[in-house]
Amino acid sequence: MNPGAVVSLRVAMYYRNSDVRLEEMPKPEIGLGEILVKVMASGICGSDVMEWYRIKKAPLVLGHEIAGDIVEVGKEVKDWKVGDRVVVTHHVPCNTCKYCMTDHHSVCQMLRTTNFYPGGFSEFVRIPAINLAHGTFLLPDNVTYEQGSFVEPLACVVRSMRNSSLRAGQTVLILGAGIAGILNLKMAKMLGASKIIVTDISDKRREFALKFGADIVLDALEDIPRKTRDLLGSEGADHVIICTGALPAFDQGIRSVDRGGTVMFFACPKPDEPVYLNVNDLWRNEVKLMTSYAGAPRDLKEALEIIASRKIIVEDMITHRLPLAETQKGFQLVAQGGDSLKVIIEPQK
Repeated sequence: MNPGAVVSLRVAMYYRNSDVRLEEMPKPEIGLGEILVKVMASGICGSDVMEWYRIKKAPLVLGHEIAGDIVEVGKEVKDWKVGDRVVVTHHVPCNTCKYCMTDHHSVCQMLRTTNFYPGGFSEFVRIPAINLAHGTFLLPDNVTYEQGSFVEPLACVVRSMRNSSLRAGQTVLILGAGIAGILNLKMAKMLGASKIIVTDISDKRREFALKFGADIVLDALEDIPRKTRDLLGSEGADHVIICTGALPAFDQGIRSVDRGGTVMFFACPKPDEPVYLNVNDLWRNEVKLMTSYAGAPRDLKEALEIIASRKIIVEDMITHRLPLAETQKGFQLVAQGGDSLKVIIEPQK
């Protein structure tokens, strides 16, 4: 690509969930150790529509689940070339601090400050040198751009499952059947869970859960702790995964776990919505309460291998493909739930 061929690019600029505008901005100039990627597929994440979280930094270009082609390379870049098909993650750890050295990469301070520019809902993104070194991966020939855009969200699930030690033969309760819940469902099935229950308030999302392998689906408005105990014939599920920020789900999850079990907070409520715990109900039962955030380079590599080997099929979760100009529609679909599960933005259309 002629570096002078692109002088501006189109972006979907986020102001709030109901206001995402197609705008133009100057093409990013890459540095000596950087690359420019032409974005071919960019997934809308559930966190993108967490307005309470995003609006504080608006206006900005969101999008962090990307795959595309390298179209420019800096003079000091040695291991990459124009034409390489890649998946790139926005946050990368330093790999040298005490957190990284003890496998807590996702709390590394550098991970919380790194990003590519301007964001995945853009025709092109500039990849800083550290993201190129620790967060850029070559797409195998058998992995499409769409499939590659699932590497980052699946890596978050890979990390969560590894840290919480989900094992074959365990029973699993997943609260929330959005894309996070379905990815956790697929991963739990891959790992050999013996029975998986999924809850949601949406009829359509319960249908999705059944389609993708849930053994039982429940309306989240039911008495989930009692139903879980009755259906499993035990005091609860071995492994509870909360994949929704809806406050009632946290109470349901904590009251649905078996003795010696694990509750994974894969999602979180709003900052002004505290979750109350009756510790007396937990302290004798050796229940683990865990959180998981983001994915580290090893998780991204594993996620890419899982997708490439077809151990988990990801493209069947895509319900909508939209051009960049319709990113606003995509945000509305994701925020409303309903008939959408995974929305992919195609910035080149």
